[in-house]
Amino acid sequence: MKILAFAATNSRQSINKQVVQAASDIITSDLDPNAEIEIIDLNDYEMPIYSIDRETEGGIPEEAKRFHEKIGAADALIVSYAEHNGTYTAAFKNVFDWASRINMKVFQDKPQVALSASMGPGGAASVLKSAVGSAGFFGADIRGSLSIGPFTEKFDTEAGKLADENLEHSLREILSDLVSAAQGAKRAA
Repeated sequence: MKILAFAATNSRQSINKQVVQAASDIITSDLDPNAEIEIIDLNDYEMPIYSIDRETEGGIPEEAKRFHEKIGAADALIVSYAEHNGTYTAAFKNVFDWASRINMKVFQDKPQVALSASMGPGGAASVLKSAVGSAGFFGADIRGSLSIGPFTEKFDTEAGKLADENLEHSLREILSDLVSAAQGAKRAA
């Protein structure tokens, strides 16, 4: 089983990257030790800001094609959404916009766990709500979502895992459902 994971941000010190890593560790240590998880960095998919003019003049950038292909090759997705001013980061929105020009169903009907984290008590819930609410339009099969905040109280950065037992339990449950959905889809294929 192949899982693609990423933080929807270009911040190199992103707390959402830590959340993605923690979720990946739960899968490989407890749920499916044979799972192949690739964590990608949106910095590797930096492109000009999307516009119809740029697309008309130069076509779709190779970075957008590579991002779309990564999703297509995966059996499941883990995405942790960073929040900038209540919505997606500009870096994620740009990659997403370019990829949507290849296929409006960017997530290609893959099972997905949607996460978010912030330093504030809301845990980036606004962007998570937006992501989950629009997921179906873009081909995401959301198997569960979880908001984590305030990050410094709920996450143990030394151990690289959630410090809050209730959140840890919730994360394990939605990841278990993700693994089951991905394994079922793989067997059916």
